[in-house]
Amino acid sequence: MPLLVNGEPIDPAQPTRALSRAHPHLEEKAKLLRSQPARVVQPNGLLYVQQREFAVTTPEDGSVSILGSDDATTCHIVVLRHTGSGATCLTHCDGSDTEAEVSLIMSAVKSFSDPTGRGRLEVHLVGGFNDDRQLSQKLTNQLLRAFHLQPEELHLVTFCVTELNDREEKDIHFPIIYGIAVNVKTAEIFPATFPEKGPDEDLRSAHVLTGATLTNIYDAKTEELHIGPYFWRPFPYVDFWLEQDDKQILQETSYLQKK
Repeated sequence: MPLLVNGEPIDPAQPTRALSRAHPHLEEKAKLLRSQPARVVQPNGLLYVQQREFAVTTPEDGSVSILGSDDATTCHIVVLRHTGSGATCLTHCDGSDTEAEVSLIMSAVKSFSDPTGRGRLEVHLVGGFNDDRQLSQKLTNQLLRAFHLQPEELHLVTFCVTELNDREEKDIHFPIIYGIAVNVKTAEIFPATFPEKGPDEDLRSAHVLTGATLTNIYDAKTEELHIGPYFWRPFPYVDFWLEQDDKQILQETSYLQKK
């Protein structure tokens, strides 16, 4: 089934700006989202989602009321929600295997939804900026195409990505929104920062550094965080990297240094 905007199928290959111009309400919603100051989300009731992780839950969850993620530059944060069941998924995508990742989160949300019940599947995309290598635009198009190829009907509701999430300062481009949160009880989505990125932030970060594929970190039925087994392979040239200062490491391993 095609990915829809206001009931109309879209062309997933078109540039970000062309899609927003064809559907002006998407640009207006992106502008409204960008205008909101980032809220500081405290850890109580929060499940923080790191890069290459996803979590899905429902409004009935007694432990988690907020899903969130940040530190996205060229990465995109995706929220997928079923309006009938309220099942909500948040993931932090980096383009490593977008089609497989979209299939995973679709299956996760559908597992909480009654296919004969009322409601629809809604997609919210936030992140990226107008980077020189066009990595953001590539990821935007990958996500649009992956959702477009799903057998279910999907509705694109929020589209604040790439050019629509870009600001320029002294001829250097930066994202406007680095992180978002979604309230699984109310479905509100808002810009956010997170003083704490746990639980078990270091252990989960190590998992990503092993080259892990997208991982579901939460069992909403038992309300438990799950971190599966993984294996650490030798890190090449570790002695060299341990001798470098923070500035050099950031310059070599991060595409964008945030101000």
